[in-house]
Amino acid sequence: MKEIHFVSADEAVSAIRSHSHIHLSSVASVPHVLINALCRRADAKDIEDLHFHHFHTEGPAPYSEEKYEGIFFDQGFFLGPNVRKNVNAGYADYLPVHLGETPRLYRSGAIKLGAALVNCSLPDENGMVSLGTSVDCSVAAIDSAEIVIGVMNPNVPFAYGNLIPVEKFTYLVQDDAPLVTAGFVQPTEIEKQIGKNCAALVDDGDCLQMGIGALPNALTGELMNHKNLGLHTEMFADGLLELIKKGVINGSCKKIDTGKVVSSFLLGSQEVYSFIDHNPDVLMRDIAYTNNPWVIAQNPHMKAINSAVEVDLTGQICADSIGTRLFSGTGGQLEFVRGATMSEGGKSITAFASRTLKGHSKITPQLNPGAGVVTPRSDAHWVVTEYGAVDLYGRSCQERAKLLISIAHPDDRENLDRAAFERFGPHYHNFSI
Repeated sequence: MKEIHFVSADEAVSAIRSHSHIHLSSVASVPHVLINALCRRADAKDIEDLHFHHFHTEGPAPYSEEKYEGIFFDQGFFLGPNVRKNVNAGYADYLPVHLGETPRLYRSGAIKLGAALVNCSLPDENGMVSLGTSVDCSVAAIDSAEIVIGVMNPNVPFAYGNLIPVEKFTYLVQDDAPLVTAGFVQPTEIEKQIGKNCAALVDDGDCLQMGIGALPNALTGELMNHKNLGLHTEMFADGLLELIKKGVINGSCKKIDTGKVVSSFLLGSQEVYSFIDHNPDVLMRDIAYTNNPWVIAQNPHMKAINSAVEVDLTGQICADSIGTRLFSGTGGQLEFVRGATMSEGGKSITAFASRTLKGHSKITPQLNPGAGVVTPRSDAHWVVTEYGAVDLYGRSCQERAKLLISIAHPDDRENLDRAAFERFGPHYHNFSI
């Protein structure tokens, strides 16, 4: 392997031209050292009109701030808490897309990338580096961008799945900043009950997809006595790591990537990051692979477990906004919903608490005005709250209303029933489910 030549962050970003579109590696592995260097150029009035694209990012997000209006414009594919306020104020924006389709945005030229900015691991003996905890759509960005800047960081784990030759990088920068970590979120009693209701739908040998947070953590706590589970997911964190360490998740029943944990990005403790380092049983793959419904469906008994902001009485699932206020993004929800539905013996599960923290029902007569439909009613199958689980597949709109009302908060059921009667007419009460 040839000796690697490093440059400073300021020298590397000096090659980026005004009016460029820029990709950032995301989640826990954001190249903040390069972002800070771009901010120095912006402060010096040396650059303008840069458009940023990324999945949700952790840490400061100056590229979305009012301070840099006209210089930076963030157009992320998924919103995290660090950009949410600025997006809804108009200083930044959201680009709606299924995450599995983001590589095609770059490869097709729909977004012409001037630069790709990514964190990477130290190279192996063959001069290959790993993108570590955040492969996402960075492989496509590296292949498509005019300029590729890598931040070689010893804290980025060397994960298998998609390795990149050092020669791909136009510039390489050194940095030893730790990756962002996230602690384990303890579930509430309500979330624990939802976890129990979801676990009742999971059998030994199933293949799982779920996210991170208190609700997935509650579910993993209920799966400790299951056997031979698989994992093919967008992301995972500490809750699922416990199942892997205990051998509950071993991938032995998977038809593809048998015995392997497959994911595209991670956010968790340092233990999670260390676990994937040089671990041949973990494949960190391009999001176009992990989120492809046809790939997902190849594993039998796929159980895709996602959440919702609200669900209307016909089964329309909103998961990206609160009314018109953008909250997150389409993500990979519908891709996994469809993949699980196509899987032999698979189930698509939408799980959420029956009420918001303010006491409003999440099962609603109709979605709030402006709410985004992430999963159409025609794709909605199992819906789970702390009050039970119902399957909407093969059910008419009136039947769905009755089923969903049965798992709403008891104090909300009378109002929901009245709304259903007003919507569907006097014959609504003339049948049972």
